[in-house]
Amino acid sequence: MPADPASPGAVPTRFLLMRVRGDAAGVRDAAGRLLALSPVPLALHRVAWSADAGEGYAYGLVPDGSAPDASAVAALERALAQALPAGAAPTVSRLEPRLDVPGASHGRSPSHHYVVETDAEDGWMDEIARWYDEEHMPGLAAVPGCVRAIRLISHDRGPRSFACYDLDGIATFGSPPWLAVRGTEWSSRTRPHFRNTKRTMFEVIG
Repeated sequence: MPADPASPGAVPTRFLLMRVRGDAAGVRDAAGRLLALSPVPLALHRVAWSADAGEGYAYGLVPDGSAPDASAVAALERALAQALPAGAAPTVSRLEPRLDVPGASHGRSPSHHYVVETDAEDGWMDEIARWYDEEHMPGLAAVPGCVRAIRLISHDRGPRSFACYDLDGIATFGSPPWLAVRGTEWSSRTRPHFRNTKRTMFEVIG
C-alpha cells in the first residue's frame, strides 16, 4: 500500500464530504444544497447526523473523472456558507477511497454510520494504513451487523484518515466480536500513535 501523500490540486476523488452543524432537518436541507451548488454532478450517497455532536455529514458521490480542484472546493464552501443558516459552518473535503470491504451484513440498510477520523504521529501513517487494510477493517467488516467498511483519505481538511463503518444496528458496536477485533496486539501497538482523533456515531437519516 503506497503512502498517503498530500495533493493540493486535482486529486483522485470518489466523494465530496460536507460537514455541517445543525439538527437533523437542517442537515437534510444542507445535503440538498450540496447537490445543487456542487461544481460537478453529485449523487447523494449518505446523510448522517449525530445528536451528541450536533452535526451531520453528507457524502456526495462524484462521477469518475469529474473531481473538482482545491479552488473549486473552497468556492463551494463559500457558496454553502451563504446559502445555509448562520452557525451551520459547512466545510467540504474531497475523499479518496483506499479500501472498501463489504460487511457480513452486506445488502442490509444501515441505521448507523460510525466514523473514526485521525492523523498520525510522524512516521506512522504507513503502518496505520497497513493495520487498517490488513487486519482492522476486514476484521470489523466480518462482524455480524456490519454492512460496509471503507477507509478514505481526506485531501482538504484534517484529520486525514477516515475509517467509516455502516452498521445495521447500534448493538453491533461494542458487541463481543467487535470488541475482539479492537483488542488485538497490533491494535494496541498502533492506536497510541493516532493524533487529532475524532470518533463519532451517527444515525443514518438519508
